[in-house]
Amino acid sequence: MAWRCAAIFAALFLSIQPRVGAAQDVTLTSHDGAVEIIGTLLGYDGEFYRVETEFGELTIDGSGVLCDGPGCPNLSHFVAEIVFSGSSTMAEVLLPALIEGFARRNGLQTSRAELDNSRFEYRLNSSQSGLRIGRFVFHVTNSDKGFAELLANDADIVMALREIRPDERLQAFKAGMGDMTDHSRSRVLALDAMVPVVAPDNPVRRISTPQLAQVFTGEITNWTELGGPDAPISLHLPEAGSGMAQAVEVRLLQSTNLQLAENIHRYARSSALARAVVVDPFAIGMASFAETGLARALTLTGACDFSLSASRRTIKTEDYPLTSPMFLYLPARRLPKLAREFLRYIQSPAAQFVVRRSGFVDQAPEEISVNAQGDRFANAIQSAGKEVPLELLQEMIQTLKPMARLTTSFRFETGSTRPDAQSRENIAQLARAIEAGTYDARQLLFVGFSDGEGPAAGNQRIALKRANTVRDAVLKSAETANTDRVDINVAAFGEALPMACDDSEWGRQVNRRVEVWVR
Repeated sequence: MAWRCAAIFAALFLSIQPRVGAAQDVTLTSHDGAVEIIGTLLGYDGEFYRVETEFGELTIDGSGVLCDGPGCPNLSHFVAEIVFSGSSTMAEVLLPALIEGFARRNGLQTSRAELDNSRFEYRLNSSQSGLRIGRFVFHVTNSDKGFAELLANDADIVMALREIRPDERLQAFKAGMGDMTDHSRSRVLALDAMVPVVAPDNPVRRISTPQLAQVFTGEITNWTELGGPDAPISLHLPEAGSGMAQAVEVRLLQSTNLQLAENIHRYARSSALARAVVVDPFAIGMASFAETGLARALTLTGACDFSLSASRRTIKTEDYPLTSPMFLYLPARRLPKLAREFLRYIQSPAAQFVVRRSGFVDQAPEEISVNAQGDRFANAIQSAGKEVPLELLQEMIQTLKPMARLTTSFRFETGSTRPDAQSRENIAQLARAIEAGTYDARQLLFVGFSDGEGPAAGNQRIALKRANTVRDAVLKSAETANTDRVDINVAAFGEALPMACDDSEWGRQVNRRVEVWVR
């Protein structure tokens, strides 16, 4: 009988979140006894069963069947279980803070239990009944292992300090997990940055991005080459499998054929790296902005005398070139209700406050007045030349002076017009704000800028095209918004307002952007 109904249930297929654990055999029988499905229970989310059968993976509405077998869940007291795997920084600092905030907001009690050296769980109980309603289990590993456990069905959500790789994306798609780069499959939880750090008494204050790459590839080995003492440079990075280390490698080596030096000290935690750098006057490391501790961050410079320091504002706007979004990746299957509520919470203003209080950079938009951007406009005047005439600068100032810049900015993947991961999250966030009426009776101006490579007229056209593309993406996402209440326009000023030097791919990528100005 099971084979005659397999097609019916396949047609009703809905992806759901597994309850990770030992898979066991179950028999699901319709209430009238006419349909029977035998298979291995992969998960139950409180409403739907997910079963592996001889016909493939099926998802069945629990209200229509009776379950029999050793794998059947306790229907009278369902406990939602969500397994996170990946980044230690996210597991040990950020997500626990968000779980505590979520629990307080929903009147739940939490307790933490250590399971072993690399696993712990948060238990959520009802404040009224005292009954347990959920378990958030954490595998403290790294980004590589997080994706591996997701593909092996041993985790529900990946915590990553890097974007998913093409091979991981392909494997997930083939496994029926959907396109993991889609906005519904990935979330930027918070923002961080990779910061070059040294001991407080190190005399070096600045380093160019090409020099930074040369240091970590072993081309520069002595501090004298950076204006420091005659001493060998000691190199420090996060552990090789971590998302932070992989992001550093991609950013440092993306425009070279070089490899990282072999004599690099590695650390499981960025905070441990920072502590090691502090006590070594000849050390340099790449640490998390949120975990620099007593180490001193170096300012990034370029040959054109522009400089960029990591700060909450420059990270939020992506003006600092080594920003590092903190991702959650989840497959295309149904989550338990508790998990869905938690994912909605992490996008709320209350959660952004928790992110900021935890030492990371939140995504809540801020307005930056023109008066607070004097350095940017001074750089524009300094770099102006034959292709950036005075008239263009005057037009830009006249347009932007009565407005304020939002920290919500948009940048693009290398060699592409597709917004990068942080910018895709910004598109969704700005769309939600427009839907909520945040900018009713105000003006939003999407302003495109470019790098200085190529003719100025062509760069102007590209900048305008990108501004239009971002505006259209935001409006498309704001499906329920009444856009008649907001004055939305676009403008472009090409290469008139550079943020960094064009002598590196990092600098050019920083300069290629769309800003949002508001009045």
